[in-house]
Amino acid sequence: MSKKENIQEEEIKNEQETVQIEENQEVEVEVIKEEPTAEEVLQAEKDKFLRLFAEFENYKKRTSRERIELFKTAGQELMTSLLPIIDDFERALTHIEEDKETEELRKGVLLISQKFYNTLELKGLSKVETNAGDTFDAEIHEAITQIPAPSKDLKGKVIDCVEKGYKLGDKIIRYPKVVIGQ
Repeated sequence: MSKKENIQEEEIKNEQETVQIEENQEVEVEVIKEEPTAEEVLQAEKDKFLRLFAEFENYKKRTSRERIELFKTAGQELMTSLLPIIDDFERALTHIEEDKETEELRKGVLLISQKFYNTLELKGLSKVETNAGDTFDAEIHEAITQIPAPSKDLKGKVIDCVEKGYKLGDKIIRYPKVVIGQ
């Protein structure tokens, strides 16, 4: 046999011995990890960059939406505090209309309340329309009480609106308080 063949036989014998050792005993095997290639490193960095870029774009969109929403509802607290004044104007107009002697006073109060409400409308305030006979919707109305329905067709419907509701933009800032038929 040549020297080359002897070396190959010894390697085969060593491999067989290694296998026998592994079968009979637990042997600690050290796994040597290969270094990543430049291509793999580049691909990993590109992936990392794309993810970071996408995160930043999402952040910009989210903050932009939040800012727009904040501007739309920035006056919500002020509007909510002015709603009782609107209610007072409406009550005053109701009582003044009953008294026919104070025609000039009624005109003045009506003019002031219209100007006040028009100013609030320009800032985005609007009424939530609720009439007697409307179907009760828990997402739009706030039921304060139930009474026996005067007729069968008014069951589950609005019988009376006790307090008007208002929206600021698309968001309801005060739900109309209604009485519903049972």
